[in-house]
Parts: sequence; C-alpha cells; structure tokens
Amino acid sequence: MHIAFITPEYPHSRVRNSAGIGTSIKNLALGILSEDALLPAGKAGSFKHKISIIIYGQNEEDSFKDGDIHIHLIKRKKYRLGGFYWYRKYINKKVNELVLNNHIDILEAPDWTGITAFMKFKIPHVIRLHGTDTYFCNLEQRPQKKKNYFFEKKALVNADAITSVSAFTASKTKELFDLSSSITVIHNLIDTTLFVPKEKTSPEQSILYFGSVIRKKGVLSLSKAFNVLHNTHPQVKLLFLGKDVVDYKEQRSTVDLIKETVSKSALNNIQFVSEVSYERVQEFIGDASVICLPSYAEAFPMTWLEAMAMQKPMVTSNVGWASEITENHKTGITVDPNNIEDLASALKYVLDHKEESAQFGKAARERLVSNFNRERIVQENMTFYKKVLGV
Repeated sequence: MHIAFITPEYPHSRVRNSAGIGTSIKNLALGILSEDALLPAGKAGSFKHKISIIIYGQNEEDSFKDGDIHIHLIKRKKYRLGGFYWYRKYINKKVNELVLNNHIDILEAPDWTGITAFMKFKIPHVIRLHGTDTYFCNLEQRPQKKKNYFFEKKALVNADAITSVSAFTASKTKELFDLSSSITVIHNLIDTTLFVPKEKTSPEQSILYFGSVIRKKGVLSLSKAFNVLHNTHPQVKLLFLGKDVVDYKEQRSTVDLIKETVSKSALNNIQFVSEVSYERVQEFIGDASVICLPSYAEAFPMTWLEAMAMQKPMVTSNVGWASEITENHKTGITVDPNNIEDLASALKYVLDHKEESAQFGKAARERLVSNFNRERIVQENMTFYKKVLGV
C-alpha cells in the first residue's frame, strides 16, 4: 500500500514549519515502515508499504527522499483574488499528478482549515482530526472566521472516511459540524526507543514547558502559578521552550505578557528558549524536575506523550482529552488550568515529593508503552486504511 500524507508542516530541515501534526505524521510513517521491517523473511516484499509526505506552503518545489520516506514540496503561491480557492486548486493538481506518477493508493489530510475543501481526487482520501480551527475556537471561547468553518465542514463532508486522534475530539467535532458519519478513533503513537528515560537529571529543581508559547497552551496560567510558587520555592527555575506567538487578544508577544504576570524576583528564575532541534528537545525534557503542560485546547498532544515516554512527572490540565492519556495522581497530577492556586500546589507537591514523583513518571511510561505502542497503533491505522480501500 502506498500512503500519502498532505500536510503544511513536517520535521525536516528543508520544511518551513514543524509542530505536533507534523511530528505525529512522521511517527506514524516511521512506525509503518518499521513494522514492515519486522515482517518474516519472504513476506516483507509482498506487504511492503510506501510512504509519501506532500507538504504545501513551502519556499520551493522539489521531491527527495528522507531515508525510506518520499517527500514532495509544493511551493506556496500568491494570487490577487481568491487565493484561498486557487491555491487549493493548485495543490489539488500537484497531488493528482503525484498520485498518478507514484501509484499512490490512499491520501490523508489534516482537518485544520479544511485544506481539501474544493479538492477532487481519483483515489480515496481520509481526514484525521487533530483539531479544526472551529474546535479550538470553541474550546478557547474565541470568535472564528466564517470561511474557516465553511472550509472545514466542506472538507469533512467530502472525505471518504474520518479518523480522530482522541475520542473527545471526535465527539466535539461531530457536535460542532453536525456530522452524521462515523469517526474512527486512533490515538497518536510515539517511538519509545527514541524518547527514553534519562539516567541522571539536573540537581537543580526546574519546571519545563515545551511547545508553542501561546495563550491556549496555558502558559499565562503557568507563569502566574510559578509566581505563587516562587514565594515558597525561590530556588526553582522555569523554562519555556518554544516559539513565541503573537497573542490573539493583545496582539503582541506572549512572552512579553508572561513577563508582566510575575514579580521581578520570579522573572529572574524564568528562561525563554526559542526553537531548537527535535533531538535537543529530549535533553531539556531529561533535565527537568517536572513537566508542566496546562493547556486549554488540545486533541491528543505529542508533547504529553514525549514527556511520558521519558518517564517524567507531569502536571497537566484536566480538560476533555486528558483522561484518555493520563491518570490523575497515578501518572501525574491534572488540574483545572484556570485555578492558579491548584496549579501552584500541584507543582509544589511534585517538587516536594521526589519518590512519589518518580513513581508518577514510571507509571506514565508504562501506560504509554501499554496503550500507545508502535505495533498497536500502526495496526489500527492499517486496518482503517484497508477498510477504506475495501481490501
């Protein structure tokens, strides 16, 4: 089977953007190819799968291989009028050419802003729910552009099948778009041989947040909680690892907003590190005493899985999707991100109870290996694709 993923992002040096969706696609692609490699001798040839990644919105038009993965870049284009329509038609044309020339069997696209609205393919295409703009606007209670809702619904209705990275996202999406079609839930996977526990951590007590520095991820709640924590734990450090995003409410740097929520003394213990390589992220996770990810809006966050894989104690939000990933007071502590005192107390508890926190981390990795392992998730995906193809 030749599977192609259409995406605006992917973790590669020649690709403009990389975030959770791109990471989840790469993990699945490598997982499929890795499971192929484990097939008994003599069988691999008849079951061998191919993976293509089609990445739009890029600075160049090119095709190349990254290991066993075929990557195709589609250059971004500007139009005087109707760019949202004409660029989609251009992408559609390029994808159809790739389908024909490379014998692709099935296409997968993300739900964000309904990129496949107005597109027509000669092979089945599916949409994976990572969280539409409509979904995130609803969770954050912020206004949405009407055209985004229109594009997203049109894309979902036109898809041959839909899968979702979490049951919560599936249920919420069906409700928001009034969808009658069934949605298959398949959680994200992570390579537990790549993200592994670090033998020694830094002796300095520290809290790590990693991901885009944006309001919806709860970073302002975290900074306020850290300000409270600083009064009793003045030695603890806080590191924000990720790209600064312009805040949609204030129309200015989120990092600047964070700085305004804390005292001068607390600010001296906060560090901001912008984008680093995917490999270096593991170093920061490994050095941290606790990972704090108090997000308001997610689908099935890769950051949570990465921290769990590295056996780190976590303090996270308790919203919607959280119960599908973590278990409160077993794999970490989950709290309402709006409750600053509870968030500060949870961080204090994890920092003060090292043995119990270590057990949180071990339980988190065990849960991840048991529920989101490569073999299981790859098999669920392949079963889904085969059902769509009728094979």
